Amino acid sequence: QVQLAESGGALVQAGGSLRLSCTGSGPTDRRYTMGWFRQAPGKEREFVAAISWSGIMTEYADSVKGRVTISKDDAKITVYLQMINLKPADTAVYYCAAALGSLVIERLARGEPDYWGQGTQVTVSS
Repeated sequence: QVQLAESGGALVQAGGSLRLSCTGSGPTDRRYTMGWFRQAPGKEREFVAAISWSGIMTEYADSVKGRVTISKDDAKITVYLQMINLKPADTAVYYCAAALGSLVIERLARGEPDYWGQGTQVTVSS
């Protein structure tokens, strides 16, 4: 079993930057594909970004391309989301997700990970 804990959410002004972190506790001898989703008030949870176990493959939602970078710590079950030029539309609860396996980035991006975090609030003021 893997437990994911997000941190780094905050209130920021439009145009600002933020770095979210997600740390997982669980077996570190397995391969995890990891990603981020977000859910704005009154909306469904949506995919933001994902990174393969090797770190070679990444995927981004069109709405955040060019403003968001996902990265991971190879030694741990840890993933980061660096966000720049934040917009009020980025306001949401951001969730970390993990999927077992090294070739499952598409499954994770579809919203079918094996594990979810509890979320961290990001609020962007105009």
